[in-house]
Amino acid sequence: MSQRALSFGMIAAAYERFRPGYPDELADLVMAYAGRPVTTALEIGAGTGKATRLFARHGVAVTATDPDPAMLAELRKHVPANVTTVRAAFEDLRPGETYPLVYAAAALHWTDPSERWSRMAALLEPGGVFASVGGPLRLCDPALEEAVTEARRPFIADDTIPAPDGTPSDAPMQWPGSELERSEWFRDVRQEVIPRRVVLSARDYAGHLSTVSAYLMLPDERREQVLGRILEVLPETVELSGDLTVHLARRIG
Repeated sequence: MSQRALSFGMIAAAYERFRPGYPDELADLVMAYAGRPVTTALEIGAGTGKATRLFARHGVAVTATDPDPAMLAELRKHVPANVTTVRAAFEDLRPGETYPLVYAAAALHWTDPSERWSRMAALLEPGGVFASVGGPLRLCDPALEEAVTEARRPFIADDTIPAPDGTPSDAPMQWPGSELERSEWFRDVRQEVIPRRVVLSARDYAGHLSTVSAYLMLPDERREQVLGRILEVLPETVELSGDLTVHLARRIG
């Protein structure tokens, strides 16, 4: 696992404060796709539990895994009793108990691509469901987005994470669906989009950016400088597009 992937623990409280949660539509979509009751699930890279508490609210006993103890400590402050936590990276999970649902929320891109899908399949019951969800927050105003890009350019060329398999951002099937379609372990691959809009104060938007790995990897002084420059070009409040792209697939067998 890369150092960038392990950079979040030092700002676990900020991650919890500034990252948006997930809507009920996500759980409804996953449950409808499963087509049968889902009572247990395994979560990959749970972070502070934004998706954990969503599925827990829907009656799912979640086993939430994350390699970072600080993130898990924050998660435990916010989840109900039907959540079990395990400190482990995806690559360290060993087949044993299997689940009707394994999911990852804004975390799958941090996993090792070697044997990713055979490992995932080994954690699922035959016919079980894998779900992945993610989507960056982007300023709705193109001119404002360009102003922010120019403000951060001396510090960060690009704050996005490209698709691990090189799938273009305008491809009809986005990653990880592109990998799932090629996998011998999964079928019925589906891609859905849940529209999401978020309105934040400029300072809360800067707080959100401070939890993005591209900014976290900067030295403290430079991170403060770039966030200060971004604040200078922002109005008092900003509207953000945070559409969630959901990928669903069923384990063969």
